Formats: sequence, C-alpha cells, structure tokens
Amino acid sequence: MAYVESAVVVYLRAIYYPQGFSFPIVIIPDSRAGIEVGREAATLIMLVGVSMLAGTDRWERFLFFCAAFGIWDILYYVWLRLFIGWPQSLLTWDILFLIPVPWVGPVLAPVIVSAGLIAGGVWLLWLKSRRALLGFSHTLWTLAVAGGLVVLASFMIDYRSAFVGAEPRPFRWWLFLTGVGMGLAALVAGVSNIKSSSPDR
Repeated sequence: MAYVESAVVVYLRAIYYPQGFSFPIVIIPDSRAGIEVGREAATLIMLVGVSMLAGTDRWERFLFFCAAFGIWDILYYVWLRLFIGWPQSLLTWDILFLIPVPWVGPVLAPVIVSAGLIAGGVWLLWLKSRRALLGFSHTLWTLAVAGGLVVLASFMIDYRSAFVGAEPRPFRWWLFLTGVGMGLAALVAGVSNIKSSSPDR
C-alpha cells in the first residue's frame, strides 16, 4: 500500500508541480481535493481491515494497526525517494495528511512518530506473546491520548497557510517533542505495570 500511495503522489506532483514539489503549495480544485481526502480515508480503512484480520482481540488489533500504520508511513517516503529522489532530506517539508485539515511539517516528524508506533506496537505484542496481561490505567491512557493530540496540534496549528499559498512557519519542535514525550512516558509507565503483572513473573 505504501507503494501505491507513493505512486499516486508521483502522478499528482507531475500534474501540479512539474518543476518539483515545494512550498507554497498549489491549491487544487475542491472536487479533486475531495477525492484525495477519500483516498486517505480509504487507506486508513485498509489498515484497520488488515489489523482486524491480524489480531485476535482488541489489544492485538490496536497494536497491529499501530505497527502497520508506522510501516506504511515510513515506506511511503522510502518509495518516493526511490521514484523521484524526494525528500531531499528528513528536514524537507511535506503535506502530511488532509484529514480533518491539512497537516504540514518536516518529514522527520512523522518518521519519528511512525518509528515510535512500530517500536511500541511490536514491544507490546512481544510482551503479550509472553502472556503478559496488557492493561493501562485511565491516567496513562489520558496521558497517551493527550500526547497524541499535542503532536497533531504541532502538525495542524498552521494549516491555514496551506490554503492561502503561504510559506509554512518554522515547525514547532518544542510542541511536537512535548507530545512525543508524553506518549513515551505513558508507554514506559504502562509497560512497567504490565511486567509486574505478568503471569510468568
């Protein structure tokens, strides 16, 4: 799916950015923008479907989704690099997503998130395979969700610049890293509790 996604983007950029993708972005017609949003939604539905088939319970399905999302996102950039030599670096800016509003930021930011999703998902799946009792407190779930929302805010806070064809403002790394830190803290604290409750101990 990462191959398919990157191939579509190659075609879109050939149409709208014949001189190469860069900011300020080209505003595409609403009808085609709607199709693009639908394509992104279809990708998420596909990832959910794969996760539902791969997992045997809620925890496994959630963790398989996290890992699959991360793998898809990273390989998307790998394929683009192979196809058209883009991004030039991990600090190259990109339009990351369009739902519910455009997300913008340097490629490194979603790669960090995806690497975290893969590592966290695989780690917890490994613990579960060893009969660990997975379970996070409401406090830790709140911390993790809040961290995720902070990360999303760092991507979407300047979304209006995407509509007016302006150059993006400097990325708010402090906000992004705060959100990542919150999610990581929730994961580490949760795993500590999981280990202590494992039947193998």
